[in-house]
Formats: sequence, C-alpha cells, structure tokens
Amino acid sequence: MLKIDGLKKKYGQSMALDGLSMQVDDGSLYGFVGPNGAGKTTTIKIITGLLLPDRGTVTIDGIDVTREPASVREKIGYVPDFFGIYDNVKVSEYMEFFASCYGLYGLKARRRCMMLLEQVRLDEKADFFVEGLSRGMKQRLSLARALIHNPALLIMDEPTAGLDPRTRLEFRQILKDLREQKKTILISSHILPELSEICTDIGIVDQGRVVLEGTMTDILNQINISSSLIISTKGNQDKAIEILRSHPSVQTITIEQEDIVVGFTGDRQDEATLLKRLVDEGVRVYGFVREKGSLESVFMEITNHKEERLVLVHEG
Repeated sequence: MLKIDGLKKKYGQSMALDGLSMQVDDGSLYGFVGPNGAGKTTTIKIITGLLLPDRGTVTIDGIDVTREPASVREKIGYVPDFFGIYDNVKVSEYMEFFASCYGLYGLKARRRCMMLLEQVRLDEKADFFVEGLSRGMKQRLSLARALIHNPALLIMDEPTAGLDPRTRLEFRQILKDLREQKKTILISSHILPELSEICTDIGIVDQGRVVLEGTMTDILNQINISSSLIISTKGNQDKAIEILRSHPSVQTITIEQEDIVVGFTGDRQDEATLLKRLVDEGVRVYGFVREKGSLESVFMEITNHKEERLVLVHEG
C-alpha cells in the first residue's frame, strides 16, 4: 500500500530525514513512533503531499506522490492532531460540506455521512453544533470526515492525545473495527501501550531514519527473548550459580534474595534445556520466568533519549 524509499529532507543545515525507508502493507495498522524531532511530522507531510522531499520516493498503491499528487489525495484520509475551529456549524452540515468537496451531494451525501457518523458513534449528535462537542467527539468527527471518500490509506497523527481513558478506549475500538474492514492505517502516537494492543506492525524512527520495523508479534517476541530470566530457588543457590556460569547463553548474574536474575541470550529451547539441567543436578527450582518486555523499553533502548516523555500508562 505505502512504500517509502530513501527519503531525504533538509531544513537549512538541519537534516530532518536522512534516507528514511519503510513499508506499510495492505490491511495493516502500522504504528509510527519516534522521539520529538525524529522526522515523523515531516514524513507525514510528504506522504500527504503537503511537502516535497529533497530525495527519495513515496508511492501509495503504486502511485508516486510527487508525480501524481491529485490521484494520491483521492486515496488518502488524514486525521491531524488538532481539529480546527468551526463556529455555528452543525455536525451534519460539517460532514455534508466535506462530502461536497468530493463530489457527493443530496441524498447520496446524507446517507454516506450518516453511515459514517454511526460508525464513529456520533449519529445522535448530527444536529449538535460542532463547537459544543467534547475533544473526543471532535476527534471522532475528524475521523468520520477523513473517511467520506472511502480512502485506501488512513493517516492519523496523535489521534488520542489529550483524551481521557474512556474516550481512548472507544477510539481504539473504532480503529479495530476499521482494521476488520481491511482499512490500511498509519498512526503516529506517543502512547506506546495502546500501539502494542492495536497495531499489526510498528516502525520506530530516530534521527530521520527507521531504526526498527516489523510485525508487532515479531518485535514483542524479540523483546521478550532479550529480557532477563528470573530463577527462584530453595537452597542450592551456589550450585545453581555454578551451572549458570558455565552456560554459554548466560551474560550476567544478579542475586536478589532467593531470586537469580540472569541476562540470558538463548531462545525458548535453550531455556528448557537450562531448566532441565538445574533440576537434574538437584537445584530446587520453584520459579523460572522471563521478565515481561515492553514496547516502551525497546523504544528507550533504541533511541537512547532518556529525556523524551512517553505515556507509559494511561493518564486520566
């Protein structure tokens, strides 16, 4: 669906994008994350045709964004991180105005708009004025507007920023519904636990380049395998340490009371072999688990920006 190859963009002496490449497959929900200044906004502006790259190519459904911008716009729905100001306009009027921008009028436009308002749970607000809606409702209205022309690719920039937990949950459910409808979605967000729950794929960008990309399943498996192994024993701790020191996959050993925290590079088969050896040699093991990894921990490790503020838990 979306393919970016060798994208470069410079502002004065500052390199915003330095050979960024990534791919978003049909039907995927792709989480696009990175620290502030990493190049996310510049990338989104180039994808949507709002900015020209210095080098590199962006194609959507096989169409070059730079060479055929009008054709590409028909395939994109964009939800920005702010709503804008619309005074004295009802929700239904707002939707019908944007429908007219895509050549939809009359009964056909009204049916399309009401269907989308139902999809984002705003059908009961059709006669309300836009300015009186909550922030969460405005974000859902912005999403409905972006879907009017049935775009092939939906691009969302921080869609749940500033929303309360209940509203974020509702928004996530809408995104899941869209994914089930085979919509391709690119979502930029700082709320990493949400991305872990809803995304099929992830791309982490830093200093203008994608530094990690893959399916969410593969990346979380890699995270879990790289996490520490916690071995809890009753007695025979010295024997356990002796065995661990001789194992080629053991990198570090830390003692925490009855727990032994092990930096372990092996896979699940290696874990099973190690556990069997400990038991066979008389070590009384009552706990043997990997620490649970997280997307935010690998983000911090890869980008190495400790000052970057991420939303690691849902805030009220």
